[in-house]
Amino acid sequence: MQNGSRLLTEMTDRSREVFRRVVEGYLTTGEPVGSRTLTRTMTEQVSAATIRNVMQDLEFLGLLDSPHVSAGRVPTQAGLRLFVDGFLEMGGLAAEDRERIDATLTQNDQDVAVLLDHVGSALSALTRGASIVLAPKHESAPIRHIEFVSLSPERALVVLVFADGQVENRLFLPPPGQTPSSMREAANFLNAMAEGKSLEELRRSIGAEIVQRRQEIDSLARELVESGLAVWENAGLSSERLIVRGRSNLLEATNEADVDRVRTLFDDLERKRDIAEFLELADEGDGVRIFIGSENKLFSLSGSSLVVSPYMNAERKIIGAVGVIGPTRLNYGRVVPIVDYTAQLVGRMVSDRGRG
Repeated sequence: MQNGSRLLTEMTDRSREVFRRVVEGYLTTGEPVGSRTLTRTMTEQVSAATIRNVMQDLEFLGLLDSPHVSAGRVPTQAGLRLFVDGFLEMGGLAAEDRERIDATLTQNDQDVAVLLDHVGSALSALTRGASIVLAPKHESAPIRHIEFVSLSPERALVVLVFADGQVENRLFLPPPGQTPSSMREAANFLNAMAEGKSLEELRRSIGAEIVQRRQEIDSLARELVESGLAVWENAGLSSERLIVRGRSNLLEATNEADVDRVRTLFDDLERKRDIAEFLELADEGDGVRIFIGSENKLFSLSGSSLVVSPYMNAERKIIGAVGVIGPTRLNYGRVVPIVDYTAQLVGRMVSDRGRG
């Protein structure tokens, strides 16, 4: 297929209108659009034969396809991409959609994971698609409090409380000879340094700080600090959490032949095989991105489209993403503003709770 922008300039007004009306009709009904249907909606009065000739030209360009002999046309993946890039008129967010999203994100629950779960359910219900919410990594969440708890001479617990209310507990083997006082000293040392810092920031500064304050902290406490930080670094705390909602919506909107492939997609997602790739989809730039069919390897098997947007913290750092998966005939004009608005609100919500 030729370059999209070049095609747009070369298409006549008539071929542009035929193409646009075929795609809009397909996105509305999911059915092929025939020439006789278009004769009733075209701006100029033209015969069905004339429209069929235009359709054939558009099919030759790779923009339309005929699924059955003598049937109407449907857009190809390339045609949908051209429509999204060059013809799609993006409306504003409907007041009803805005109210439902606002209601989800103004709940008083301080648990970010619970709120993001509500966000996923709201997105799925609003779009009738499947929603994906990538929760922020705790690597980027500020720390509120650290505590060491001795369970036995061979076992201790690191309790890490984040500013967003999340709590992480990890068992580790403490250095020999630890006492309750050395554990308290180590915790006090870390808490004095950790306030407002993320784990990543704390790890960067802890080594230098220990060297500088070597005379202020005894060797046992220093070993405990180093041991505890090693536990946090290696225990998988940096892994993201992927929230998937509305799986049944996508299955209902998918042709029977593709149902098994869609199930495979969701099985992969729920096993978190491709979380990093999902974030990379949104991590390449600001704003909403649209992936159609096989344009991205993560969702190509399902024959679905993905509308995804990153969300950022107060420092404009991308910390997660929200998205909607639906059939390729997704109502892009409505879904894009919903995803965009939700991502902005989620970013502000996570930042506000991080400062709490």
